Amino acid sequence: MSTRAADVPDGGVAREHRQEIAALPNLRDVGGHPTRDGGRVRTGLLYRSTDLSRIDGTDAAALARLGIRTVYDLRTAGERTGQPDRLPPGSAYVVADILGDSPAMTPAEFVTLFEDPAAAEKALGGGRSAMFFVNAYREFVRLGSARAGYRRLFSDLVGGASTPALVHCTTGKDRTGWAAAALLMLLGVPDDVVMEDYLLSGPRLLPMVRPMIDAFEARGGDPELMWPLVDARPAYLEAALDEMRRLFGSIEGYFAEGLGIDAPTQGALHTTLVERG
Repeated sequence: MSTRAADVPDGGVAREHRQEIAALPNLRDVGGHPTRDGGRVRTGLLYRSTDLSRIDGTDAAALARLGIRTVYDLRTAGERTGQPDRLPPGSAYVVADILGDSPAMTPAEFVTLFEDPAAAEKALGGGRSAMFFVNAYREFVRLGSARAGYRRLFSDLVGGASTPALVHCTTGKDRTGWAAAALLMLLGVPDDVVMEDYLLSGPRLLPMVRPMIDAFEARGGDPELMWPLVDARPAYLEAALDEMRRLFGSIEGYFAEGLGIDAPTQGALHTTLVERG
């Protein structure tokens, strides 16, 4: 089997911020990163994760110990119905369907393609799988549903009333990946660190996605067709960044014009989420 970005071992950032809960292989703290102005993004306030549908037993107890007050679910209706979250005790549940306005194939529909190599070839062959994700990341920036969902998430973080919070989609790498990347950029985390953090989803998800790829190959499918669906690739995040700059000029412009989060509120996010000294 070919090596992909998901095969790259975790780096230091992963070891520093990862949370060891078996049912949530991509669970980690968004905080801990240094900012350009000498601060550090606070830990223990915002976590990112896969969906919470597989939580039970000791994993549920471990998640409860994080003290999550609010869970932000970025998934589509089909995903939420098919794999409903099992929420930590006492947590509020907020639906923020990022792709609700998208005319493209939904993530839930992509999952079914792993069962049908012929359908996968028809839908994703000729490089269409990678191109789908490039286009999806652009949609994270421009879709009305995406802008409303991210506005709700980021606005709620101001002041800390909703934290500790957890944000997730299905794998925690794409819709959640843009949420984390956009927030870290606004807080002044260097671009290379933001990219490194984004790419960590590949190795973190490998134990979950490798069996899916292997089973697809065993059915006669070409694994190269499906790796773009489960990888975190620089080109994906770069597509969102390109769309953000094209439409809004800068990360501050994206928050102000795209999300309706004005400069004073952006400053309040800094105050809430960045520690000094």
